[in-house]
Amino acid sequence: MQAAYIHIPFCEHICHYCDFNKVFIQNQPVEGYLESLGMELENSAAKYGAGELKSIFIGGGTPTALNESQLEKLLRHIQEKLRPGKSLEFSVEANPGDLSFEKLQVLRAGGVNRLSIGVQSFQDHLLEKIGRVHRKEDVFRSVEDAMKAGFENISIDLMFGLPGQTEEDFRSSLKDAFSLDVQHYSAYSLIVEPKTVFYNLMQKGKLVLPQQEEEAVMYNILMDEMESHGFHQYEISNFALPGKESRHNLTYWNNEEYFGFGAGAHGYVKGVRTANAGVIGKYRNLISEAGSAAIQETKVSIEEQMEEEMFLGLRKTAGVSKKHFAEKFGIEMDKVFNTAAEEQKQKGLLEESGDSIRLTREGRLLGNEVFQAFLGLASLEKNE
Repeated sequence: MQAAYIHIPFCEHICHYCDFNKVFIQNQPVEGYLESLGMELENSAAKYGAGELKSIFIGGGTPTALNESQLEKLLRHIQEKLRPGKSLEFSVEANPGDLSFEKLQVLRAGGVNRLSIGVQSFQDHLLEKIGRVHRKEDVFRSVEDAMKAGFENISIDLMFGLPGQTEEDFRSSLKDAFSLDVQHYSAYSLIVEPKTVFYNLMQKGKLVLPQQEEEAVMYNILMDEMESHGFHQYEISNFALPGKESRHNLTYWNNEEYFGFGAGAHGYVKGVRTANAGVIGKYRNLISEAGSAAIQETKVSIEEQMEEEMFLGLRKTAGVSKKHFAEKFGIEMDKVFNTAAEEQKQKGLLEESGDSIRLTREGRLLGNEVFQAFLGLASLEKNE
C-alpha cells in the first residue's frame, strides 16, 4: 500500500466555501472518535498488514482543532497501529488560527515532518469574507513557530477567484507568500460547492465573484511568479522546490492505492474504492459493530481505471507516460484514447513530450474540459 489518509472532522469555525465532512468541535465526542479511529487503524492493519507506507496525511476538518492531549492520542494510535517507517512523508493540515507552538511540538514529537497550512489569503478583509478567523499576522507567527519546532517541509495553501478579490490583491498575497521560507505552495481557484454558505449566497444573488477572464489572469500570474521564484509546477495547482513535491498527493494523481480512515474518508484498496460513513455517530457504531465504517464499496473496472489514469495523471505537468500506461494495463494508450487525445491536441490543449502526453499551458487553464474528453471512451475505443 502506498499511502494513508486520516480524517479529523472537527472545526472551531466553518469556512464559507468548505464542503468537506466537518462539524463544530464543541460538545462533540472527540475522545470517543479517536478511540474508534484507533480501532479502525488496528483492524485495517490486521486485515491488510501495516506494510511500508510512503506517506500519511491527516486532513479535515481541522486536525489542529484538537488539543495537545488529543493530538498526542491520535499520533500514538498511528505509531502503534500503522507503525510508519522513518523515511515516509507524514503531513498534517494546520490552521494558523489554532496552531500553537505547543501543538507544533506535539506534532513533531509524534513523527509529523510536513505541514500543510491553510493560509488562503494574506488580505484580512478577504479572509473575513470567506469565513476564515485567522489573520495575516497569524500566518507569519505560525510559520516561524513551525521552523522553531523543527519543521523543514512546509506548504501553504492559497486561493484565487475569491469574492471581491482583485489582481492586485492576489499579487500582494503572492509577494507575502514568497517572503516566507517555505518549500511548497498549493493554489486553487474558488469552486462554489452545494451545501456551503457561498452556495446559498449565490442562489440568492448575493455572491459577487471575479469574472472567468479575471480568474484566468490570476492563474497566469500564479504560474509566472512561481516559476520566477524557483518553484516548479508539478501539478495544475501545486508548486514545489526540487524534491519537495507532495508524495501523498502524487499517490492520487498517479492513480495508486491508498487507505482512507475516519468519518467520511475515501480509500482505494485492491481495486475497490471505499467511502466511510460521514456522520460521526454512525461511523463509531459501524466500527464498534462491524470493525469497518465503509458504507460504499465500488469495484473499479479496467476501463474505469484507464480513464482515471488519464484524467488524474493529466493533472501532473509531466503528464501520463505511454510506456507506463501500456505496462500497467497491457494495452497501448493510443489504442484506447487516440481519438480523444488527437482532438485535444488540435485544440492546443494537449501535447506530446517525449514518452508522455501532457497539458499545454493553455490546457492547464481548461483542464476540466480536457479531462471530460476521456470519460466514457475506454470501452468504446479499445473494441473498435
